Amino acid sequence: MQICDSYSQKYSLFNAMNRFIGAVNNMDQTVMVPSLLRDVPLLLEELDAAGAVCPQRETPLPAGDPGAYFSRRDMYSHYMLLKSIRNDIEWGVVQPAAGEEATRKKDKLGGGPAEEGEGEEDLEQQFHYHLSGLHSVLSKLTRKANVLTNRYKQEIGFSSWGQ
Repeated sequence: MQICDSYSQKYSLFNAMNRFIGAVNNMDQTVMVPSLLRDVPLLLEELDAAGAVCPQRETPLPAGDPGAYFSRRDMYSHYMLLKSIRNDIEWGVVQPAAGEEATRKKDKLGGGPAEEGEGEEDLEQQFHYHLSGLHSVLSKLTRKANVLTNRYKQEIGFSSWGQ
């Protein structure tokens, strides 16, 4: 497998990570005053719009909606979340102590020595499952960063700024 081939792959994890980091870097460069994002709601409909200019919403959010938690968070909390995830991707995360990690792995696999062989047999399946999930999450986070950037431009009155 050549490294050059991975750059042209649409569903490459590497490309998804680069798109996400690029979108967050663009967001970070665009948002000059992050405190302006406080108390400005970012609605779920905006996140689904994939970066389009979003109309203002006048109706209150439904109280029983489990997804309403994320829509009630302000743009500043999304901004900080996206920057934090970008930093984790670029610099890594703190690894747990060796004893904690071994205990957690045993809990996930069922803990018994007879089950360890079974856990290793489906490593490829687990890898593909997590790789697919990570790609999906990165795509959603990239859209979120792009929407936040566009919404910030809309809020400060520069809807066509930088395009």
